Amino acid sequence: MITNAYTEFSMLQSTEAEVAYQQEVCAEGYAGFRRLLDGLTEAIKAAADADIPGLELALAKAGRLFPEPVQFSPSWERIWAELEATLAAKKHVLTAISPSERTGEWQVIMDNPQVVQEVVCYPGLDFHDAAYLYAYFRPQLEKSEYIRLQKIQTVIQELGH
Repeated sequence: MITNAYTEFSMLQSTEAEVAYQQEVCAEGYAGFRRLLDGLTEAIKAAADADIPGLELALAKAGRLFPEPVQFSPSWERIWAELEATLAAKKHVLTAISPSERTGEWQVIMDNPQVVQEVVCYPGLDFHDAAYLYAYFRPQLEKSEYIRLQKIQTVIQELGH
């Protein structure tokens, strides 16, 4: 579900409306900015093919209205670059996998074969959830790590007693 904060933000049409929104968020501080970020994140998560151009514009507008998100929290110093990278990775997935191939069960796997650590696997996902997880984790990969988005063709599953 896309939040009202994102809907309100995406509908800003005039410079005056943008300035008023900017002042409102700045007056609210952390909580107001967090609502905007949560709305943008949910919109990226829910985005279908046709939503990508609008989200690219929304991120550009958010970066223009709030060029220094670190003023709200130190952890948001690179938030625009992070969200842009996530959206770009999701766009790549949506472009690479045609709608007719998106049915069925999907999983996301991450590993670094150069170090001793557990493989991370998110199984049993529908395509849109898997596409978002891939998009979310893809920009964060470290040297020698890999991420895989794959469709499950055959499954044999048993439960222990």
